[in-house]
Amino acid sequence: MFSRDHPTPGFLACFSISDCPIWMDSSTTAQCRQLEAAVGGARALSCLTGSRAYERFTGNQIAKLFQQNPEAYSNSERISLVSSFAASLFLGGYSPIDYSDGSGMNLLQIQEKVWSQACLGACAPDLEEKLGSPVPSCSVVGAISSYYVQRYGFLPTCQVVAFTGDNPASLAGMRLEEGDFAVSLGTSDTLFLWLQEPMPALEGHIFCNPVDVQYYMALLCFKNGSLIREKIRDESASGSWNKFSKALQSTEMGNNGNLGFYFDVMEITPEIIGRHRFNAENIEVSAFPGDVEIRALIEGQFMAKRIHAEGLGYRVMPKTKILATGGASHNKDILQVLADVFGAPVYVMDTSSSACVGSAYRAFHGLAGGAGVAFSEVAKSAPRPSLAATPSPGASQVYEALLPRYAELEQRILSQARRPLE
Repeated sequence: MFSRDHPTPGFLACFSISDCPIWMDSSTTAQCRQLEAAVGGARALSCLTGSRAYERFTGNQIAKLFQQNPEAYSNSERISLVSSFAASLFLGGYSPIDYSDGSGMNLLQIQEKVWSQACLGACAPDLEEKLGSPVPSCSVVGAISSYYVQRYGFLPTCQVVAFTGDNPASLAGMRLEEGDFAVSLGTSDTLFLWLQEPMPALEGHIFCNPVDVQYYMALLCFKNGSLIREKIRDESASGSWNKFSKALQSTEMGNNGNLGFYFDVMEITPEIIGRHRFNAENIEVSAFPGDVEIRALIEGQFMAKRIHAEGLGYRVMPKTKILATGGASHNKDILQVLADVFGAPVYVMDTSSSACVGSAYRAFHGLAGGAGVAFSEVAKSAPRPSLAATPSPGASQVYEALLPRYAELEQRILSQARRPLE
C-alpha cells in the first residue's frame, strides 16, 4: 500500500503499513462472512468473482485493514498486488492490476472484467480509486523508468507488459490451449484448467485467462498429494516405488470395483479427512490388500480431480492433452492411470520453472500485439512436451461407469462430516 503522507523518512515513507499479509494469512474469516453476506451468499460471490470468500484474498485483507487500522487505510493512495507492485518498480509509477491476477481478490467481476461495486463497498470506502482500473493481462502498461536506463543500460524504448500472478503465469508457461489441463503432482496436487464456459462453484477458483481475454482458467488444489502417496508406498509396497509401480501394472483398470478415499490431513477439495474404502457393493471396509490399496489410491486421486474439474465446467475434448509436472510425474505407471481416468494423452515438460517461462512468453505476446495475436502463434517455436502415456483400450468405458459411483460415495462421506459452506 502506497502512502500519501508518512512521517518516516526514506524508502519506508512510500508505504502506509510496514508489513503486508501473505497468502498464508487466514485471519480474515469474519471479513469473508461479511463479504458473502453483502452479495447474497457464498455461491453468489463465486458466480460474481470466480471464488467464494477466501481469507487470503485481497478484498478481505483490505476490509480487515480498514476495520482495524482506518488511518493507515485512509493514508493509502494506491493498493497494489505483488504483481502490479513489481511492474510499478520497472515503470517508476503505478502499474494497473491485470484481469487474471485481479481475479484472485474477491473483487473483480470475471464476466464483465470490472470491479464489483457491491464487493468494493462491502470491503472499504473509496476502494476503486485506490485500486485503479484493471487491464487485460497482455496490455503494454508503459515504458521502462529512466532509472533502469541510466543505472542498468535498458533501452529507453523498452516496454513493460502487465505483470500477473504465479498461477496464471504457469498456465502461460505450460502453453495450455482450450480443453487442456495441467496437473502438478507435488506435496499438494494442483490442477490448472483452460475453460471456455466456466461454472463457478463453492470449491476451486475461476480466473480470467492470462493469454486470451475471451476464455478463463480454473485452479483446484488437493492437499493430500505426494505425502499420502509416499505413506501408501511405505505401508503397501515396502517403501519401494518399483513395487508400487508393479502393483499398478498387475491390477486391472477399475480395481474390480474397489474405491478408496485417502485424506490423512483435512482436504481442500473436498473437505474430508480420513481413509474410506468401499468394495464393489459400496460397503465400507477397513482394509484392502496392498496392491488393491495402491490402485485405489491413485485411481481415487485422479477420479476426484476429474469430478471436481467437471464441476467447474471442464470437459474432455478430442484434442485435449494433459501436461504433468511435479515429482510423481516421473512415474510412468501413475501417469498411465491419469491418462486412463481422463481418457486423454499425458505429456511431460522439461521445465520446473513454468511461471518464469510463462512470464517471458507473456511479455513477447504483449509486444507482438496482445489480444490481436494468438498466444499459440507467439509460442509456437517453444520446445514441445514429450508424450508419456496414452489411454488404454477400454479405459473410457471403465471409468465412465466408475465416476458416478465415486461421486456418490464422496457425497455420502461429506454428508456425515462436512460443515455447510453457505
